[in-house]
Amino acid sequence: MSARPLVLLVSPGDETYRGYCLEQVAAAYDVVLLTGTEPTWETPFIVDHAVVDLTDPTALLAGGRALADRHDLAGVVTWDEWNLVPTARIARALGLPSNSVEVMRACRNKATARSLFAQHGVPSAASMKARTLLEAGLATTTLGFPAVIKPAAFAGSIGVIRVDRPKELPAAFAFASEGASRSREDTVVLVEEYLDGPEVSVECVTHRSETTAVAVTRKHLGPAPYFDETGHTVDATDPLLTQVAPAAAAAVRALGITDGVQHVELRLVDGKPRLIEVNARIGGDMIGHLVRLATGIDLPKAAADLACDRAPDLTPSRRRAAGIRMLYPDASGTLTARHINIPFAAHTPWLHQVQWIREIGEQLLLPPDGDLFTARAGFYIVTGRNTVEVTDRLATAADEITITTRADR
Repeated sequence: MSARPLVLLVSPGDETYRGYCLEQVAAAYDVVLLTGTEPTWETPFIVDHAVVDLTDPTALLAGGRALADRHDLAGVVTWDEWNLVPTARIARALGLPSNSVEVMRACRNKATARSLFAQHGVPSAASMKARTLLEAGLATTTLGFPAVIKPAAFAGSIGVIRVDRPKELPAAFAFASEGASRSREDTVVLVEEYLDGPEVSVECVTHRSETTAVAVTRKHLGPAPYFDETGHTVDATDPLLTQVAPAAAAAVRALGITDGVQHVELRLVDGKPRLIEVNARIGGDMIGHLVRLATGIDLPKAAADLACDRAPDLTPSRRRAAGIRMLYPDASGTLTARHINIPFAAHTPWLHQVQWIREIGEQLLLPPDGDLFTARAGFYIVTGRNTVEVTDRLATAADEITITTRADR
């Protein structure tokens, strides 16, 4: 029998974007898994598993109880946005450390979060609910233009759109409503004040209500009116971190989060931070991996430590920078070619990873017809000494990687 503590992981995600998380946790913990399909790539990193319907809270709870009957669990963790609330429910049922179900619900619902930010004096965006196009129109008479229309309880920038004038509102409301309809928790739409400024995220670790901001991620967005994230950079020496850390910690505190890893999104408006949302899990798009490449801090292991009521090690061991760029087509269509300059890739040590996620013959759909799950063909990651060098290397690598699509008739 292993002497290492056992942690229950709910929904490991896909290998491409979340494989590094499981691998890093498994380096320190024995892992038992609640998953929606029989494990494949996860098998080397787990000691047991149960297959359940991840969309069924009752099945999830039953699966968690079954694994708890077989193992002495120290904690429960997830980095799956859609399972934050069920994971808290499992932890509560098993008597294991966790934020409350109510706190996780507040993190999942942007309207609730906005209300809590206002109550606690955290600078955010003015926001109003809209269940109909008429209500959306009335909201814009109060909030003005430009405005942002978005689902109250979704993620991945799906259904989020900017509106600059009244005539754009019907199509925008329909776009946001379609995204909201995919939520299991709340299908309402929000109309919000547009925060005009660069977008960043703050990667935070909270232990017993004390929040440490370990890194700031500078985000790159695709063309308006959508908010698709096309890339990220993390620099261990970024001076912006000290400027945005207090606002991020205040937002975490306002939501009542006591423990865990948070991905806190905000915009700098006239140089001052204004909150967008708090995601109570490790950031997507390989951001946790970028943090480790840049700082040496292991966010997946920190998440497992916190789930087991252990203080994580947040000591930086690197002072570097890392960046990721997502590979989007110029236009929607069928992927006909994908290419990387092999000699360049073989002889470029700072090109850390190139990952294809779509095959030749598959359809790539950009917004408004698609979203990040349908639009991306892959991504690549580079490292460097600082943001300037990483930005330059991202541009250099872009000239060596091509994707081609054929318009579908």
